[in-house]
Amino acid sequence: MSEDQELVSAVLARKPGAFERLVARHQKLVWHLVYRMVQHPEDARELCQDVFFRVHERLNQYRFESALSTWIGRVAFSVATRHLQKKKLPMVEPSADDEGGPAWEGVSDGFDLEAACADNELMGLLGDAIEKLPAIQRTLVTLYHLEEMPIGDIASVTGLPEGTVKNYLFRARSRLRQLLEVRMGVAA
Repeated sequence: MSEDQELVSAVLARKPGAFERLVARHQKLVWHLVYRMVQHPEDARELCQDVFFRVHERLNQYRFESALSTWIGRVAFSVATRHLQKKKLPMVEPSADDEGGPAWEGVSDGFDLEAACADNELMGLLGDAIEKLPAIQRTLVTLYHLEEMPIGDIASVTGLPEGTVKNYLFRARSRLRQLLEVRMGVAA
């Protein structure tokens, strides 16, 4: 039995401490996902509680067709998306090249995000730049670069096609590069 199956079985059997272990194991993912989307700490705390309430309430529906983290991420993404819709906040910003087809060839564009984070000052600038991205791009950058989630899992969590995930990541990285170049005084 896998670790996910054991944990889910323990929670469903109402074993003491099982749900707390589930929360402890997945709270970082849920926080990253929710906070990057809503950008308000109080709303994010409330929504994270809602995510784990829904996970607890619907855990019997989890069918082990994906990793437990992917399933929980999907719940978190849905909760945050509904919150943004209710507040009428946009998830993406319109782009001039949306009608002209994809503006990307893949996720990699030669910009080394990891190298860009080499020192603390740049890390602070990068954090500020990430906060300026649209909700969906902030979320995807967080899942891909901070949570190190594969594109396929991100697609499962968000319900977006893999090509769309790659497109948004490409655009996010391009935007981050522009923002960092401006902040650092690098000629474009």
